[in-house]
Amino acid sequence: MNPSAPHAPNPRRWSIRRLALVSTALVGVGAGLVLAPDLPAIHYPAAFAQNLSDQAKTLKAPIGFADIVAKVKPAVVSVRVEVNEGGVQTSGMGDQDMQNLPPGLREFFKQFGGPNLHKRLHGHITGQGSGFFISADGYAVTNNHVVEKADSVQVTTDDGKIHKAKVIGTDPRTDLALIKVEGGPFPYVKLSDRQPRIGDWVLAVGNPFGLGGTVTAGIVSARGRDIGASAYDDFIQIDAPVNKGNSGGPSFDTEGNVIGVNTAIYSPSGGSVGIAFDIPADTVKSVIQQLREHGSVTRGWIGVQIQPVTPDIADSLGLKSTDGALVAQPQDNSPAEKAGIKAGDVILAVNGETVKDARDLAKKIGNMAPDTAIKLSVLHNGERKTIDLTLGKLPNEQQAMNDTSSGDNNGGAAEIGKLGLTLAPASRVSGSGDRGVVVTGVDPSGVAADHGFSTGDVILEVSGKQVSTPSDVRKEIASARSGKKHAVLMRVKSGDNTKFVALPIGKG
Repeated sequence: MNPSAPHAPNPRRWSIRRLALVSTALVGVGAGLVLAPDLPAIHYPAAFAQNLSDQAKTLKAPIGFADIVAKVKPAVVSVRVEVNEGGVQTSGMGDQDMQNLPPGLREFFKQFGGPNLHKRLHGHITGQGSGFFISADGYAVTNNHVVEKADSVQVTTDDGKIHKAKVIGTDPRTDLALIKVEGGPFPYVKLSDRQPRIGDWVLAVGNPFGLGGTVTAGIVSARGRDIGASAYDDFIQIDAPVNKGNSGGPSFDTEGNVIGVNTAIYSPSGGSVGIAFDIPADTVKSVIQQLREHGSVTRGWIGVQIQPVTPDIADSLGLKSTDGALVAQPQDNSPAEKAGIKAGDVILAVNGETVKDARDLAKKIGNMAPDTAIKLSVLHNGERKTIDLTLGKLPNEQQAMNDTSSGDNNGGAAEIGKLGLTLAPASRVSGSGDRGVVVTGVDPSGVAADHGFSTGDVILEVSGKQVSTPSDVRKEIASARSGKKHAVLMRVKSGDNTKFVALPIGKG
């Protein structure tokens, strides 16, 4: 039922109410007959003698989705791909097949498919997904993981006709692809111009388990979901049943507009449990436009490793909120380094728009074109300043990522204070470089272990000051405690990544 439509009367409740009124009328008449037996006979109106079931048929039935489905379903297609067995890259066909997917989607796609429904035939592997037309001349949207590395693509339209399709372009980072079907004109649908609200009805149409033209309904459960697929995660969560083979299919609002593209599900069992994730329509618009014009997507790039501002980090920096993105490390020769952005800076706004978190920064920058001039509001050494910067082009194998990695925790019993760390000058430990203090042991039961410290990590800075000996670390911790801080901010090199860790220090 459309929640915004006028509330249709409930036939059952209406009938009970009418029966109650008739009963009251009959009791009154009966009492009158007893008190006045000489009154003439009463003739009841014909309405009282009618079959109540027939009367109920005249009531307005509850609003369903049939009219909407009838209008939009012809624009949805089933997508069938064929891939040489030696070059399979699509998901759901084994772990090796998913190596080119965004890392965060690999686990989801072990349980969710586009081409999960596959079979081997004459040295080829076939798979199935879904898609939908966005123009009368045959352009259609699907998932990248449905068509990536496909030797041939076919679509089956709602009338059962089979057409050959060509891949125009793909974008692995958002898992979107644009294909083109020759011929037409084809029925098509529109991408929504507005964000759906949590609680809005949603209709998913697609090709689950190869059963083309399947419609399911639910509501928008949440927005802005980050499932760890990439730095650009901003998924709509829906509870309309979505299964293997729905990949690339559309989810519609009750006006027939596409609010998102079905991409992943959370499924311990491999089937629908009512948690599915859609790529939002606004993301689809910007990506598909570039794919149609250029065959690929280019994104703006500032060149920083970034991480979220946690409550502990905010406290250690004197921030009142966790808004913003913490710069763990500017990359060499990047626009950020050239503009003077330093490790430990917090990027608070882009062109005056507040940065909510590290993911929000990545999305804002990624939605801009290279060579765009922007203004960043940055907190540097406790002072807010504006930095002018011209975006570069995101390199093919890089992206602005949230650095949330942590290593394995290894043993070690020596402590600095009660933190559970054993330290040594990095210059004295082979392979640790000549800067900072290397972690040679981590107490599994200590605070440091809880915050991701691993043997081999190198502490470069504590409270913004470079350290080279364990005594330097102790000194800065003592200074933070005397300043009544609850945590101390450490800049830590872990493998090839650099990150900030806000380590609770207690009272010593």
